[in-house]
Amino acid sequence: MQVRRGRRYSKRVRSAEALPPVLTSSRPLGRLMHNREAAFWTLQALGWSAYFLTQFVSALFYVGEWVVDGFGQVLMVAALTGLLLSSLLRLVWRRVRDLAPRVVVPTVLGLVYVAALSWRFVINGSYVVFMDKGEMLEPWYKMFSGTLISTYLLLCWSALYFGIYYYEAMLRAREATLKAATLAQEAQMKMLRYQLNPHFLFNTLNAISTLILDRDNDTANRCVTQLSSFLRHTLDQDPMKKVTLKQELDALELYLGIEKLRFGPRLRIQREVGDDALGALVPSLLLQPLIENALKHAIAPSELGGTLHVGGRVIGGRLLLHVADDGPGIGDNGMLGSGRGVGLRNTRERLQVLYGDRARFASHNTRPGLRIDIEIPAEHAS
Repeated sequence: MQVRRGRRYSKRVRSAEALPPVLTSSRPLGRLMHNREAAFWTLQALGWSAYFLTQFVSALFYVGEWVVDGFGQVLMVAALTGLLLSSLLRLVWRRVRDLAPRVVVPTVLGLVYVAALSWRFVINGSYVVFMDKGEMLEPWYKMFSGTLISTYLLLCWSALYFGIYYYEAMLRAREATLKAATLAQEAQMKMLRYQLNPHFLFNTLNAISTLILDRDNDTANRCVTQLSSFLRHTLDQDPMKKVTLKQELDALELYLGIEKLRFGPRLRIQREVGDDALGALVPSLLLQPLIENALKHAIAPSELGGTLHVGGRVIGGRLLLHVADDGPGIGDNGMLGSGRGVGLRNTRERLQVLYGDRARFASHNTRPGLRIDIEIPAEHAS
């Protein structure tokens, strides 16, 4: 199984090296460009056919109808020879194209001139054969100067070849950079998301241990069952995928079910979420660390418990979320209590990775209590 997977991977790599996906599509032209050899020979045939037609039409206008008798054959030989020579040059260019410019430039200029000179000899020879002139189109000593036109044409062909190659190389490099950035972002997102699980699990197991020590076995058993359901839900969720706010709130109900068993009537929950916000997409388990912070630092220390408020609404294409409590809030020094910043920092970093400057995260005292506000683009599943 591993060998077959490796072969499939190597095939994908070779396919990606042939042409960047930017140049391919599901359309016929895109499928053609995906095959480098087919694309090259198609462009060769079209280019040299265009050369033949333009030369033939020009001869008709400037020389006369006599060209039909033999000059067409001369141009046909010229076009086929140009196609052959340029194809041979391509084999050489493939070997030197990645070398230093000081090697590539003189190599290209020298070989192009040699190819153009050979091309000129073939054209003159075909002129003698097909036009029944008994002499060449131009004296042999003039062919060296006449070769400049052919050299210019092959240089243009070579410039086009190198231009396409370097453009593809640039696209491949850009695609590799984007893939690397995407993989790094996915790794960071998974790290941030999975960072929550041990933190939450530690707190919950601590609570279950306390219930067992207090010999409240029935509540501890229900807590373990709720924990199992919640962990199963979190493991089923892909950290890179977003869920609707309704799904996020349903997952929070599983989590809060565990906490209600711990706190009983000391925990009061208020939820104020607009219907238009329930279908908006949010990162999975976005609100859980915020609620966990509120429970740990606002509800648990108080003998009377406290109230936890969760809200959400959509305004002007933006999803506004908040989690608020009526605990002690932020101290006079403006710093969060010990350990309280872990969940907030984690959430802020996740939003930064996913949305960048399009997200806003703010925390402030409400006297009493602390309120966390989140603002992200209101996205909906298509």
